[in-house]
Amino acid sequence: MDDLEKAILILFDEWGGPIDEGLKKQAKDYCDENKEKPLICSVCIEKLCFSNSVQVQFWCLQTLHEVIRVRYSSMSLDEKFFIRKSVFSFACLEAIDEKNVARVLEGPAFIKNKLAQVLVTLIYFEYPLIWPSVFVDFMPHLSKGAVVIDMFCRVLNALDEEVISLDYPRTPGESEAAGRIKDAMRHQCISQIVRAWYDIVSLYRNSDQELCTSVLESMRRYISWIDIGLIVNDAFLPLLFDIVLAGGLLEQFRGAAAGCLLAVVSKRMESQAKLSLLQSLQISRVFGLVAEDGDSELVSSIATLLTGYAQEVLECFKRLNSEEAKSVSMELLNEALPSVFYVMQNCEVDASFSIVQFLSSYVGTMKSLSPLREKQLVHVGHILEVIRAQIFYDPTYRNNLDILDKIGREEQDRMVEFRKDLFVLLRNVGRVAPDVTQVFIRNVFVSSVASSPERNVEEVEAALALFYALGESVSEDSMRSGSGLLSELVVMLLSTRFPCHSHRLVALAYLETVTRYMKHVQENTQYIPIVLTAFLDERGIHHPNINVSRRASYLFMRVVKLLKVNLVPFIEKILQSLQDTVAQFTSMDYASKNHSGCEDGSHIFEAIGLLIGMEDVPLEKQSEYLSALLTPLCQQVEALLMNAELLSPEEAPAKFAIIQQIIVAINSLSKGFSERLVTTSRPAIGLMFKQTLDVLLQVLVVYPKIEPLRIKVTSFIHRMVDTLGASVFPYLPKALEQLLAESEPKEMVDFLLLLNQIICKFNTLFHDILEEVFPTIAGRIFNVIPRDAFPSGPGTNTEEIRELQELQRTLYTFLHVITTHKLSSVFLSPKSRPYLDPIMQLLLSSSCNHKDILVRKGCIQIFITLIKDWCASPYSEEKVPGFQGFIIEHFATNCCLYSVLDRSFEFRDANTYVLFGEIVLAQKVMYEKFGDAFLRHFSFERFSSCTLLSRFGRAILSEVAG
Repeated sequence: MDDLEKAILILFDEWGGPIDEGLKKQAKDYCDENKEKPLICSVCIEKLCFSNSVQVQFWCLQTLHEVIRVRYSSMSLDEKFFIRKSVFSFACLEAIDEKNVARVLEGPAFIKNKLAQVLVTLIYFEYPLIWPSVFVDFMPHLSKGAVVIDMFCRVLNALDEEVISLDYPRTPGESEAAGRIKDAMRHQCISQIVRAWYDIVSLYRNSDQELCTSVLESMRRYISWIDIGLIVNDAFLPLLFDIVLAGGLLEQFRGAAAGCLLAVVSKRMESQAKLSLLQSLQISRVFGLVAEDGDSELVSSIATLLTGYAQEVLECFKRLNSEEAKSVSMELLNEALPSVFYVMQNCEVDASFSIVQFLSSYVGTMKSLSPLREKQLVHVGHILEVIRAQIFYDPTYRNNLDILDKIGREEQDRMVEFRKDLFVLLRNVGRVAPDVTQVFIRNVFVSSVASSPERNVEEVEAALALFYALGESVSEDSMRSGSGLLSELVVMLLSTRFPCHSHRLVALAYLETVTRYMKHVQENTQYIPIVLTAFLDERGIHHPNINVSRRASYLFMRVVKLLKVNLVPFIEKILQSLQDTVAQFTSMDYASKNHSGCEDGSHIFEAIGLLIGMEDVPLEKQSEYLSALLTPLCQQVEALLMNAELLSPEEAPAKFAIIQQIIVAINSLSKGFSERLVTTSRPAIGLMFKQTLDVLLQVLVVYPKIEPLRIKVTSFIHRMVDTLGASVFPYLPKALEQLLAESEPKEMVDFLLLLNQIICKFNTLFHDILEEVFPTIAGRIFNVIPRDAFPSGPGTNTEEIRELQELQRTLYTFLHVITTHKLSSVFLSPKSRPYLDPIMQLLLSSSCNHKDILVRKGCIQIFITLIKDWCASPYSEEKVPGFQGFIIEHFATNCCLYSVLDRSFEFRDANTYVLFGEIVLAQKVMYEKFGDAFLRHFSFERFSSCTLLSRFGRAILSEVAG
């Protein structure tokens, strides 16, 4: 054993003694040094002849592979010849010379695979120009038996993987080489290779089925690009079918033959020729094999063959236009579909076959066959069965899905995504064959109720999911009238109590499905009591699972919105049933639970508000209902606010949570009451909400710095602005004062959004209150936002900077809302005057330089409005001394000229083009208001220094002047 062999063994951790990292590094370095030596190929070939170590053999073959790939072009002709002769001799079990006998084929599979890879690398460089006889030379050696045949298969497999197959990305050079090799093989030797495949399989089919399997698996790779007549003939095709159908052979062998048939079926060709080929195969003879053991490898191969065959037949039907061709295609498809449906429901389907895609394509063909024939109707039933089988949840995850832990959530998310295409397919089937679909769902419903407890949850949930998805294929008129079996199905749904209703999945699916078909109930009001019972008992709002209960509250609110007036006779019953739910919502236990997401249970109050807020409810009853809800809630808030200073840190979070819940409940309740009702037709109802607002504003007085409470109260003020209208005005000064008192930048954003809502609703009616609070707002904001641009660079993207940027963006909107609602005079009040210049400078800077084009546009619009408000006609007295000069000197020049000339002003950008339109509009307004003063300044003082600018300016001014 020489030093190189020792180094290789150390590198592969096969050295007998201890090996540390240092020794391994030395061994690696030594091996790498040898790789660079000129005679390394001769060394490797010699060791392949004499060494029995598989590690040494592997390293030598790997080195040969690398050296040939990298150094081939620089090798001498003699060296290439020696490598070619030696490697080919190894592969053919020949002696290199009289003394050296190759030992490589005695090694394990990975050694032979590596040898095949080396030989394929030589083929890549040399076939057919330098070494045209490589495949022909191989043929006589196949008579040496299984060892050489096996090696030949490995070479063909490696050639496919390394060079020919389109399953791997190829460089242009590799694609060119693949084309060259295929063309040469077609011309020279592929017919001989096919004949060898046939002879080997015929000879060894009973004595060495594993070898035959290898041969067929190699052959499968080549069928896609060789002459199909070499396989589809009176010799080879019967042989393949004989192997597939022979019961006593290895499953792998029969499966490999099925793989070859699939390659024949999938071969690309002109559609009419493909149809003739498919018809000639008589593939129905293998249909019965799929009914064997569903887990066997053979059945999986047959399943893949059948689905591939069905896909190809369907493609022929879609592409061919003649009636005869379509008739033949449909006949072949009808013959195959029962077995294909069986495969879809009972076998492992190949990943490359999309069940949904195939079935969707088939359903698409049905649209041209209206009315459907009997066979198509039977196939529709099979398709529905396939959909049902596919959408089942795995019972393994039943408990996880009930408690919705991490595993359950992942499985639910996976199934939601997986089901999307299946439900699209169901809707398409429902449109093509509505009656069959409805009968199927009715039968599924009946059988799911009677199913065994082991499958009850999954079967019931699947039945409900099917019925829910069907609703999307039903027209609104059909939904209302209950055409076909729809009315029967809705009644069955409403009247059925499932044994597994306590499971979260079933309960949610049931409620969602009932809600989906509520328009039918709207037209058939006799079902309303059954619907109410379903939502109000343990199947809905009183379900033990809190997630179901909350979702039921939301869905019940949607039901109330739809049925509304029809529910007036049931209000007493509904409120009585919800007493415990209402009380629980503001309890300590409920408030402490997690209320993430939009479904926090508050929708039950919105539902109640929608019910009792209708004018169809008598005033006395309405007042009674509302008082029964608001009075205890307000009393609860007042009690929680008492002795606030004595509240310990441990008690505070729970108390705050309850207050938040109460505000949320009242807020949701108020959504059912219109402004007209509470201010005009029934002001007594409005008085109740005013009193409630008075109580909740005390929360800001007692807890001014508790952010969650501030947010909830602010939200309620938003609601009261919409609900109480102008009658909310007396409460606004106090509310705004409290919100402004302790506001941080983040809270100031919420405050400005509230003011924007108020301004947009009341316009100039809000002038006096706004004039009072604006100086404080401006002072707070200009104390925290920078006068210049925000800092940039590393370390500046902090939460504080982001909050200030958000505040500044909201300020722009606030100023825009003020000016566009005729409230610009607020800026001119004595208390606001000190902030006029900072505001103008901020707007000027932003209109010229802000990175957000939409912000720049908004600032220019503010200036346009101010010019219109504060500047009269030319030569008249200024309303705001100095403003005209500021506009002409700074805004007109910096924003309307220099910012447009800046390289960053990109006219090809849509937003920038709109911005330019605003700039032109501003110039027109300035010309209208300032006349010659604007023209003189713009044309002479700004353009006189540069001829080009002067021409540009005159062009602009001519456009402005019209």
